[in-house]
Amino acid sequence: MSTFIDGLSLGSIYALIALGYTMVYGIAKMLNFAHGDIIMVGSYAILTTLALNGHPLIAILAAIIVCTVLGVLIEKLAYKPLRGASPLAVLITAIGVSYLLQSVAQLIFGAQTRPISLVHFEPVVIGGVTISLSAIISLAVGALIMICLTLFIKFTKLGRAMIAVSEDRAAAKLMGINVNMIIMVTFAIGSALAAFASTFYVMQIPNTSPTLGSMPGIKAFTAAVIGGIGSIPGAMLGGVLMGVVEKISLSIPVLAPYTTALEFSLLIIILLVKPTGLLGKKRREKV
Repeated sequence: MSTFIDGLSLGSIYALIALGYTMVYGIAKMLNFAHGDIIMVGSYAILTTLALNGHPLIAILAAIIVCTVLGVLIEKLAYKPLRGASPLAVLITAIGVSYLLQSVAQLIFGAQTRPISLVHFEPVVIGGVTISLSAIISLAVGALIMICLTLFIKFTKLGRAMIAVSEDRAAAKLMGINVNMIIMVTFAIGSALAAFASTFYVMQIPNTSPTLGSMPGIKAFTAAVIGGIGSIPGAMLGGVLMGVVEKISLSIPVLAPYTTALEFSLLIIILLVKPTGLLGKKRREKV
């Protein structure tokens, strides 16, 4: 039971990161491979704030602000000039931004792993099962954020504008929607979600390094593809599925060394059965 809850908690973290990938892809039609490194920046924002004797809540708020501003700056400086460029050029730029963020973090903070003591919760016993309280908090807050995001997309004017841009950018522009502003807001929301993910991540693994976001970013991208890239419910489902599979695999000694291989094998199997992902929809290109 505790393993399953830990898996759901880890899955909620992957889902928060995957939401950033899938929102940017669904609206801007690009893969922001620097998204995982924004998580790393958020962890260093928490580390720096705590080092200045900041309260943990202030550290979390600082991470959200820093990641949101960084996401907007990356979109403005790196991606907006390439709005009409080929997908390959955008992909190469995203990879370059990722390595740039890692290199800057290494220059400022060094290459060594740095411990982060954000907050410590004692485990709780429920029905004779010992469960990590931080895992429960991560799961509950992650679920709440996902529900709020879904309601925001479906029932607000800005959210409906995002859907319109996702469906047909040219038609949305003719209807008076500021496409550049919508893409900027999408990057801001995705980066804020990455800040929450970095908070929950350092609660479970209390340290950081310049490459912190690399593997979680790749796994979250895998989760987004499993669920159906561009689908918000799909990102949630894929993230939870990845987290549960990872924790269950790690709990079985025979499978533990092959956990990462099993996760990516799951991706291959699902794409062979359903190439668009579990909740993805096949889109017809207009000519």
